[in-house]
Amino acid sequence: MELESAKMIGAALAVLPLFGVGLGLGMLFSSIINAIGRNPSVAPTVKGAGLLYFALIEATGLFALLIALIVLLG
Repeated sequence: MELESAKMIGAALAVLPLFGVGLGLGMLFSSIINAIGRNPSVAPTVKGAGLLYFALIEATGLFALLIALIVLLG
């Protein structure tokens, strides 16, 4: 197997966690909308926690992209 094809396969495997990131973000925001719709008085608390969890989930996606770029360009 050539080095370039191995790099492409490795980068594709490194990007697989992005499917989980997309699912996680969708579930997070649907839960936030559902919670605010049921009880609007907790909106500031839910939004604050939601932004924290959004940052943590998105960081996982950024790490996956970083690893993929390191595999491709390294």
